[in-house]
Amino acid sequence: MKVLGIDIGGTGIKAAIVNTKNGKLLTERYRIATPKPATPKAVAKVVKELVHHFDWKGPVGCCFPTIIVDGQCKHHGNLSEEWLNVKVDKLFKKECDGIKFYVSNDADLAGVAEMKFGAGKGVKGKVFVITIGTGIGSGLFYKRKLIPNVELGHIYHTNGIIIEKFIADSARKRDQISLKEWAKRFDVFLNHVKILHTPSMYILGGGISKKFDQFKEHFTVDVPVEVAQFKNNAGIVGAAIYAGKKGKK
Repeated sequence: MKVLGIDIGGTGIKAAIVNTKNGKLLTERYRIATPKPATPKAVAKVVKELVHHFDWKGPVGCCFPTIIVDGQCKHHGNLSEEWLNVKVDKLFKKECDGIKFYVSNDADLAGVAEMKFGAGKGVKGKVFVITIGTGIGSGLFYKRKLIPNVELGHIYHTNGIIIEKFIADSARKRDQISLKEWAKRFDVFLNHVKILHTPSMYILGGGISKKFDQFKEHFTVDVPVEVAQFKNNAGIVGAAIYAGKKGKK
């Protein structure tokens, strides 16, 4: 089955047509910078542009970078505060002339791809898929079943500041630190989550995942840490798989 997958991020909005039977991209990935400010109206226009770019008429799967419940945004995340309580699926459907959208949390859907075809394939324990970019996304799977909207990035760090402000890739760039120094920060986070949740595996995705070999040696956590096999395309693939399943119901 062919489905268009769209991944909305804090810096870029990416899309490709995916073969949901094997997770392979059937087209080149197309990316448009996330508008500033990333208001519902502005993002919806970019989504429409992506749909038109692929001349797509069928259902669309869409990753969204915050908590989504039944298609509705429950937290604005790193986007505009205007997103709070917006029915994202209905907004995009209206903007795109009635095309059906299936929207869910970005890390959850990246995890769907990794658990079905990627680094988590066959793993039956408790797995966290953590996406690292403008913020921190986290998808939790137990016995291969998704437990939706687990926001590890919103754990408090110090002085009321959430942890993603300290360990996201945007924090590395902001503080101008090396990958080694960033990895040491992230390792503290992984060790803390180990105490809280006793995971069987971590899978790291997002833009920084392509540099995994440059920083993995600095992790001390005694839980297996793997790089997402789909790397920064995991969200696109997972969104397409999600839409394919939802569309059959």
